[in-house]
Amino acid sequence: GQLPTWLQGILLRNGPGMHTIGDTKYNHWFDGLALLHSFTFKNGEVYYRSKYLRSDTYNCNVEANRIVVSEFGTMAYPDPCKNIFAKAFSYLSHAIPEFTDNCLINIMKTGDDFYATSETNFIRKINPQTLETLEKVDYSKYVAVNVTTSHPHYDSAGNILNMGTSIVDKGKTKYILFKIPPSVPGKKKKKSCFKHLEVVCSIPSGSLLHPSYYHSFGITENYIVFIEQPFKLDIVKMATAYIRGVNWASCLAYHKEDKTWFHFVDRKTKKEVSTKFYTDAMVLFHHVNAYEEDGHIIFDIITYTDNSLYEMFYLKNLSKDLEENNKLTSIPTCKRFVVPLQYDK
Repeated sequence: GQLPTWLQGILLRNGPGMHTIGDTKYNHWFDGLALLHSFTFKNGEVYYRSKYLRSDTYNCNVEANRIVVSEFGTMAYPDPCKNIFAKAFSYLSHAIPEFTDNCLINIMKTGDDFYATSETNFIRKINPQTLETLEKVDYSKYVAVNVTTSHPHYDSAGNILNMGTSIVDKGKTKYILFKIPPSVPGKKKKKSCFKHLEVVCSIPSGSLLHPSYYHSFGITENYIVFIEQPFKLDIVKMATAYIRGVNWASCLAYHKEDKTWFHFVDRKTKKEVSTKFYTDAMVLFHHVNAYEEDGHIIFDIITYTDNSLYEMFYLKNLSKDLEENNKLTSIPTCKRFVVPLQYDK
């Protein structure tokens, strides 16, 4: 077959690419240093290019020729970027440690700019043509979030809609929905669009020290769909992980005795719908689709009966026989929920 001549443009992809540095090796697939990919389609041909994201994490690791920055499934010791006593003091002094900027999950577009993203408060701007790594952006300088999703949504005006968790900020833990404009209004178009970031709505967490983990959220024409699942992050464990010698993955736990709560935010009023909806405990990572029909919100999600999916992606398990590895995780199920929620048409 042949590629159609009308297919023109660049496809950008992102993912883990390097799992061994010197004599050290990451424990988990989601720890690997980010590798950017571009596929340029032009005149019936495709040209491939790849380049490692030159994050601070990458540079520090390569300079030391070993893993010195901690990731999701790998806690690094010691960190030569800071002496061990300073690092320990930092972890004891702050509820939330400083995260990696190894942005290995997705690519986000705002206006004409592109950013490599992960689930921390850091994103890295990249050149879509050359894959060169540019400046680092810290979400927490513009909105009080410690972690964010790597799967934002875009509205018809080109705005980015994303969510992040604000942990124990002013005595409260909450989920924050925020909007980033595609460009700055007026003449100062070179000014960062993040300075015009707007908090749309805040949803209080059901627990101060055990907020829900979430990888994505849903969106319809009039509503944001956020699911507060009983797969939770233990803040105390995370704050002391370095001292205890455990990775951040161990700070996540599934509470099967708890409920799964559905939250809906009205995009027009920017307020959460007061009616509370819940279902049995489950774990989810990805939303498939969401839409409205006859006064109902309908959304499809991929669910699991536990949090064992992460176990499957430890490198020691990935090296096992495929059939044996598949036994490590619960079977994913696509579920549809139909919620009777009236709205003004």
